[in-house]
Amino acid sequence: MSTKNRLLLDVDTGIDDALAILYALLSPDVKVEGITTGFGNTDVDQATENTLRVIKAANCGYEVPVAKGAAGPLKRLFPGAVPHIHGHNGIGDAILPPSEVQALEESAAAFIVRKVNEAPGELTLVTVGRLTNLALALQLDPSIVSKFKQVVVMGGTVFAPGNITPVSEANLYGDPEAAAIVFESELPLLIVGLDVTQQTRLTKRHLSELSLVVPPSKRDVFNFMNSALQIYFDFYTLSNDFDGECPMHDPLAVIAAVHPSLLQTQSIHATIDCGVGYTAGMIITDRRVKAAVGRPINFCLEVDQEKAIEELLSVFIREDS
Repeated sequence: MSTKNRLLLDVDTGIDDALAILYALLSPDVKVEGITTGFGNTDVDQATENTLRVIKAANCGYEVPVAKGAAGPLKRLFPGAVPHIHGHNGIGDAILPPSEVQALEESAAAFIVRKVNEAPGELTLVTVGRLTNLALALQLDPSIVSKFKQVVVMGGTVFAPGNITPVSEANLYGDPEAAAIVFESELPLLIVGLDVTQQTRLTKRHLSELSLVVPPSKRDVFNFMNSALQIYFDFYTLSNDFDGECPMHDPLAVIAAVHPSLLQTQSIHATIDCGVGYTAGMIITDRRVKAAVGRPINFCLEVDQEKAIEELLSVFIREDS
């Protein structure tokens, strides 16, 4: 019996999504059972195209089906891509060859429902974009709440500042109603939010050192990663005063699914604010002794960032077997 972690990924493939996908596909500890796409960093069509190209570049040795998902939030308008963060093509304007593979005809929500019903208790879903596809899947088949091994969500924040408003993070702000459906469900959630992702930073020095030890089989993937990340470094210099550093939001969510010992978690009652303005998509936590708002949810609040980055980079050093 395989000991690999069987993952489904839900992405809106921008720069850090691409790194998360590459990490999952190149990790010896992971089998990616499929990837669903949505809107966010870019539109769903570009996210799907980027995903197919990243899979081809990874050359992981097995087929990874891709299902295109929601083009916008459940009830709100999608304001559009963020080229100042992720470039005009969503992956830092880096160029990857097109894939010969096409996305499935099946919708992302239907794909999630089918896959988890085929292997109840065996699949971990890692979402690194808006929660729209998962919310639609729950509406399509509410019984799936008990069939995931775990659902790891990159999104939100408890104590750290938000990155869209002072209190809201982009993935949950981008579709609060979908986030509320997910948080109010009985899904076995692990939230990997800005409390830990902002601490887990890749640096230009990391890339410089990695360039010296990348084997020939990984050179093209490394060159893509290095190229794509440049606009990301620039954005975080402007937005956060980071000096040659950028947070690894999405890769950390995948790492948390595979190597949970690298993070410390706490169960806190929580719900999602579905209002407008600054608090849209805010995680409201009830930390009172007798909590009465929301339900208990596991939040990652501390991370061994050095070991997390070491784990991320390890897959780019590893020789193909």
